[in-house]
Amino acid sequence: MTAPTAEKPITSALDHRFKPTLYARVGQPECWTLQSYLADGGYQAVRRAFAMGPDAVIEEVKKSGLRGRGGAGFATGLKWSFMPLNDGRQHIVLCNADESEPGTFKDRYLMSEDPHQLIEGMMIGGFAMRATKGYIYIRGEYVHAAERLWNAIHEARAAGILGQNIFGSGFDFDIQVHRGAGAYICGEETALMNSLEGLRANPRLKPPFPAAAGLYGLPTTINNVETFCAATHILRYGADWHASMGTEKSKGMKLFQISGPVARPGVYELPLGTPFRELIYDWAGGPTEDIKAIIPGGISCQLLKWSDAILDTPMDYESLAAAGSSLGTAGVTLIPESASIVDTTWNAVRFYGHESCGKCTPCREGISGWMVKMYEKLVRGHGQPGDTQLILDMADNIGGRSFCALADACMGPVLSSIRLFREEYDAAERGEVRRTLAGRWREA
Repeated sequence: MTAPTAEKPITSALDHRFKPTLYARVGQPECWTLQSYLADGGYQAVRRAFAMGPDAVIEEVKKSGLRGRGGAGFATGLKWSFMPLNDGRQHIVLCNADESEPGTFKDRYLMSEDPHQLIEGMMIGGFAMRATKGYIYIRGEYVHAAERLWNAIHEARAAGILGQNIFGSGFDFDIQVHRGAGAYICGEETALMNSLEGLRANPRLKPPFPAAAGLYGLPTTINNVETFCAATHILRYGADWHASMGTEKSKGMKLFQISGPVARPGVYELPLGTPFRELIYDWAGGPTEDIKAIIPGGISCQLLKWSDAILDTPMDYESLAAAGSSLGTAGVTLIPESASIVDTTWNAVRFYGHESCGKCTPCREGISGWMVKMYEKLVRGHGQPGDTQLILDMADNIGGRSFCALADACMGPVLSSIRLFREEYDAAERGEVRRTLAGRWREA
């Protein structure tokens, strides 16, 4: 396959050398079928992986600079290298397709429109990590995407692409799809494994880490949908191609989602390091209302106040950390001036309160109990002086004290909204807050 070339890293999607890859086939006729995928060069990347050998595949992924696309941004090749060698146990690769972060919807289209791309990426990962079994844990509400995946897996099995001695390589590998039951906590990797085992979806204590004792106690590596799909193209076009896009430390393409009051909300495949301004104005058509804040990567991220400086901030891991937030899932949401920040944050707090597994006190009592009630008090016009400080005191006792990262994720929008928009909280303490419904003002 011919790959785009570049003399310097591509950091702008407007660069003439830019070529979509992950979403290149989305929208094409019958793009979800095996016949269509093979016609576009499908399963050539895994053949190349077989020719290279497992260790060389891991080195290629390391060289590419690929980082996990689920939010943490951990180096994928390094993660793959953690799997033990010659331990005599079955190895498992697990795809976290439990996409449930509000404002995030990129993986749904990858699975429903181009499922064979994901299957090939999991095969590459499985081969590199000496795994014989793969599982896709998909969000329960993604019924259509799950059906597409099941059909694609059946096609691959019938064609000898999954199963025994694939392409005469001696490599055996198969994949199963498991639909979740609507629990956001299953996005946490150990809770996901508990759910797959038929247990309550509570996070596990680490260590041991999944690479040592994961699903059913076996060595397991977990990546999300976009990460596996990116691995497919790295093996197809090469590590140098992937490293030619993005920034020095945040390499490659990324699926950015944008929602809120913009002309063309949706998913855009752009190089890491693309500025907010380019995504919002050149690709999404610009805001349809005056904007007060940006959620840069899903509601677990700290809010950013709308300004020229923020619009010119590159969307990559390092730049957003320096700006006081994070890339997260790259689910960009615009908050209009017409919205109440207190009410918007209440929606986030209610979400985390509802989705808490209830295992630990900071989440169960701190978020689901006290913090939800405090925000409800404010948005219903019953605020009193000192309420905001009480919320800050709660946040200080919740953050960093929960069993998993869910409580810390909730504190992102809480603390940043108070820091950036304290005047709206002060108004709420005076009973002046008005709730926002469908982007319109309503009296509390």
